[in-house]
Amino acid sequence: MSRWGEILDTAYAALSEGNDVKLYIEDKHCREIGTGFIKKVKDWKKQIDWADVIIFDYTGYGKVCNELRASGKLVIGGNEYTDSLELDRNFGQNELKKHKIKTLPYKEFVNFQDAIEYVQKNPDAYVIKPSGETQELKQLLFVGSDDEGLDVIRVLKAYDKSWGNDFGNFQLQKKVKGVEISVAAFFNGKEFLRPLNITFEHKKLFPKELGVSTGEMGSSMFWVHDSPIFDATLKKFEATLAKTNFVGHIDINCIVNGNGIYPLEFTSRFGYPQIFIQRAGILEPIGQLLYKIAKGESFKINTKKGFQVGAFIVVPPFPYDDKKAFELFSKDAVVVFRKDMKEGIHPMHLKKINDEWLITGNTGIALLVTGTGLSMKDAQKMMYNRISAIIVNNGYYRTDIGDRWFEDSDKLFSWGLL
Repeated sequence: MSRWGEILDTAYAALSEGNDVKLYIEDKHCREIGTGFIKKVKDWKKQIDWADVIIFDYTGYGKVCNELRASGKLVIGGNEYTDSLELDRNFGQNELKKHKIKTLPYKEFVNFQDAIEYVQKNPDAYVIKPSGETQELKQLLFVGSDDEGLDVIRVLKAYDKSWGNDFGNFQLQKKVKGVEISVAAFFNGKEFLRPLNITFEHKKLFPKELGVSTGEMGSSMFWVHDSPIFDATLKKFEATLAKTNFVGHIDINCIVNGNGIYPLEFTSRFGYPQIFIQRAGILEPIGQLLYKIAKGESFKINTKKGFQVGAFIVVPPFPYDDKKAFELFSKDAVVVFRKDMKEGIHPMHLKKINDEWLITGNTGIALLVTGTGLSMKDAQKMMYNRISAIIVNNGYYRTDIGDRWFEDSDKLFSWGLL
């Protein structure tokens, strides 16, 4: 059960492992995604009796997941509690406080004028964070750099003109300097499974963190058995997640520095492209892994040593929504491989016609390409060698995925967080 077809790569991998897999895509503009790769259905509810495991790839289906679990089905997905952790930023922050976890000061607003007046009266550097469905438009998240908040005021005024009262709730969170890092784990309904995943995201469009926020252009990661960041954050939610019968994957993004660990937000579902890069480092079939998690089994996940990296190859109009530009420059463009290779190549918004991979959907995310290695440099070299063997007309990608590690790791070691 997919909202936008994001889970295609995982579903296709499970199919390739010999499992029977069917895919339903909710958004009508994305329903071509996966055509030719996997069998798709028009009504997922008619497949409930057929399925051994039902997987929901996004937040917002918690009530349905709970109902299915209550009926005896095995489900990977959230619940109403974990939906609220991600979608309602205010609720998420309050739950962090309830679990005795340090948070950054923030204030919630329902209109831009009140927010502008607040910054004028309390000049500082802030981050604008949309809540609810609006937060899916990642380019709307704005990280201020001016200590007086003048850049935040300008952006708030621009949003007021373009969005008015349709923007919904949003937060202004005090900006703090440090290393952005996330810790994630699979949860089997009773406990977190080891190893844990440590991820460094690259969210801006251009190298060196320039340009607009895209949500994601790529990530680097590794697996660990223990983490001080996990102990200070997600670990404290273990009993609560068990009580609510959560089964799936959860991630918490943090800013850390010499003064402490400051959680920013939850992702109580698969992360994208996190789950695909994780798969590059998991040494057991993904279908088998998800089945064991859904059944509530306790086990250690078999993972590679070293590092995994992944980069999106995108096309116009990414990260913007421009139907005309997409149809003009990108729709049905062919992904060309200079040599026969599929290892480390993860199909995103694609369809397969006559064994050719064509770009479809409406956002312009063509592929994720991954690499692995015992060192970060080895992982990067493998990934960029694979990218160089792919031709995507008008395609673009970050050329520095993984570079953050070399500076950030020194800081994290000095703070005792690695």
